[in-house]
Amino acid sequence: MEKQQYIEAGRVTNTHGVAGEVKIEVWLDSPQFLRRFPRVFVAGEEKKLISGKVQKNFLIAKLEGVDDVNAAMALKGKTVTVDRGDVRLPRGTYFVQDILGASVVDEQGSEIGKLVDVMERPAHNIYVVQGEQEHLIPAVPEFIRKTDAEAGIITVRLIEGM
Repeated sequence: MEKQQYIEAGRVTNTHGVAGEVKIEVWLDSPQFLRRFPRVFVAGEEKKLISGKVQKNFLIAKLEGVDDVNAAMALKGKTVTVDRGDVRLPRGTYFVQDILGASVVDEQGSEIGKLVDVMERPAHNIYVVQGEQEHLIPAVPEFIRKTDAEAGIITVRLIEGM
């Protein structure tokens, strides 16, 4: 599976204060993770991430060249992306977009379908797998036995009723 260079990381939801800070709704694992990137792209335009403060699931960010509330307001509603080359993921982790479209197989190697969506829920994510029928599989170790993002294969253990 070919990996996309740019990952959707969030959306500018509002301004914050009068010095040009923006409030970013973070779509990655956490605002702390987004804060690790040296730069972001807002509507495709590169912006150096000067500073960031975590506020619940948001990042209050100071971006280079955004120096007042008017400049920040112009970014409201814009999508924030990051370059995957700007961060090293810990071994065994991956971006969700890297597994969308992956083949989902059972422990015997029989194909169940393709991963078409990942639903985020408070307790854990749920994988939506479309094959002859749709399967909703909790993304927990009891059911997700192995994820090979490079090969595009997810091995699962199903139980009756899934």
